[in-house]
Amino acid sequence: MNKEKIQSFGDQVQRAERILVISHTRPDGDAVGSLIGLGLILEEMGKEVNLVLEDGIPKVFHHLPASDRVFRESAGVYDLIVVVDCSDIDRIGNVLDDHGEPDINIDHHPTNTRFASLNMVQEDAVATVEMIYDLAVALSLPLNQPIAEALLTGLITDSLGFRTSNVSPKALRTAAKLQELGADLPTLYRKAMVEKSIEAVRYWGLGLAKIQLEDRLVWTSLSLEDRKLADYTGRDDADLINVLSTIKDTDISLVFVEQTKGTVKVSWRAQTGFDVSKTAIQFGGGGHKPAAGAEVKGNLERVQEEVLKATRETLTGRG
Repeated sequence: MNKEKIQSFGDQVQRAERILVISHTRPDGDAVGSLIGLGLILEEMGKEVNLVLEDGIPKVFHHLPASDRVFRESAGVYDLIVVVDCSDIDRIGNVLDDHGEPDINIDHHPTNTRFASLNMVQEDAVATVEMIYDLAVALSLPLNQPIAEALLTGLITDSLGFRTSNVSPKALRTAAKLQELGADLPTLYRKAMVEKSIEAVRYWGLGLAKIQLEDRLVWTSLSLEDRKLADYTGRDDADLINVLSTIKDTDISLVFVEQTKGTVKVSWRAQTGFDVSKTAIQFGGGGHKPAAGAEVKGNLERVQEEVLKATRETLTGRG
């Protein structure tokens, strides 16, 4: 982020009185941490803030401060609209239908489409929360323990517990500074990365029972019936993709999650040397080289066949 963009962000925030902060559907830890962290910063500045996620806060993040103040719909008129951790405006759902275009876009995905008036995209950031922390420091904005807890959660989850290939010394220093502000790293790590509900584990079991491995490519699927059998209320894979990515002697992992209204959510993970974001783009998605996603129209069987074909081409160097 250059100084001009940082100053423009600061000026717009200072002028605004009522601010809407939103992120993408099926929010992960970085989306939630960025949303809450920035929202709390703005509230400390005396702003009226509305935090909105169309799918709401996943249960795994209900321990975070202000999680109970995140709504599924926006209401009223806003002076400023900020989108965090979202590479494409379509991923926010219908939140902005009555509010026009976003003013500020803060994100770290290389596939970001620069959809706002002010686009703050930093591809080398480990997570969007890292950018929000840097903005707060650069502009002398408020930072306290609740803000630090939200930001550190995003950093932990997007780096899979500081083990992704893009983890930098700077990101580790940021984590240390957030700890110094009072964030409890062991507790936040356990709640975000280790603890799982019995419903999520049942859901995993149904997916793991269908796992397939072929030529260093591993995949499985989760149907709407699986979700019902497990009594799992989310629309995601309950982080099953991160389990598949730990399997030895594999290069690319996929999970296919059937959605309502005839779509399938696809998640990719890849080892160093493979770029699954390019594959995701082919299906209207995006992300990073080692981690990407897309929501593809079609039934589970057809989408799986088409995506596996394209992913095999990536695996063999033709993608």
